[in-house]
Amino acid sequence: MLSLTADQIRRALFVLVSLHILIISASNYLVQLPFTIFGFHTTWGAFSFPFVYLATDLTVRIFGQAAARKIIVKAMLPAFLISYVIGVLFQQGGFQGASALVELNTFVLRIAFASFAAYFVGQLMDIKVFATLRKTRSWWVAPACSTVIGNLVDTVVFFGFAFYASNDLFMAEHWPEIATVDYAFKLIVSLGLFLPAYGVLLKVLERKLVQSPAQKRFA
Repeated sequence: MLSLTADQIRRALFVLVSLHILIISASNYLVQLPFTIFGFHTTWGAFSFPFVYLATDLTVRIFGQAAARKIIVKAMLPAFLISYVIGVLFQQGGFQGASALVELNTFVLRIAFASFAAYFVGQLMDIKVFATLRKTRSWWVAPACSTVIGNLVDTVVFFGFAFYASNDLFMAEHWPEIATVDYAFKLIVSLGLFLPAYGVLLKVLERKLVQSPAQKRFA
């Protein structure tokens, strides 16, 4: 872990909590938009959610497990509420108008709750695996293994809670297939794109966080 001032830690944690909320909210909207690729059903959420694992792994690497868990706790409720509001206003990709918020939308609420549960369980699993493996000689082992396991847990919990016996007939019928394809795409995106980006971002964040205010003025 880096040696940082209290102000640097607060600033970084605020940014990371905001990033988690943004990613979760966007993913909960995008998961309502299924599409077919190479004959397989998936959703756009498969391409956005892996960002949260990148953010979590960087947090554990820089600040440790305790800080990463604090971020999860602080991000969960705001992400849940924002996800519900966005999901109701833009259900199935179309703007429903502010009046849609007057009535409780149980379909969107179920998706938001499923995301809440999956995020909590999946992220804690990701943190545990990453923290266990972070001291291995190869830098990529911890983020790769935590991403594989964390995404698996998150995907199973989310799709099971959100769409099993859902009143959305398409998702109720196809959710096991969509969950499997989503998981495959998450791994492709995470391991093919984010794993290399992890190393680059770690170096950038370390340099930015330890930079003094005087150094920033002359940067």
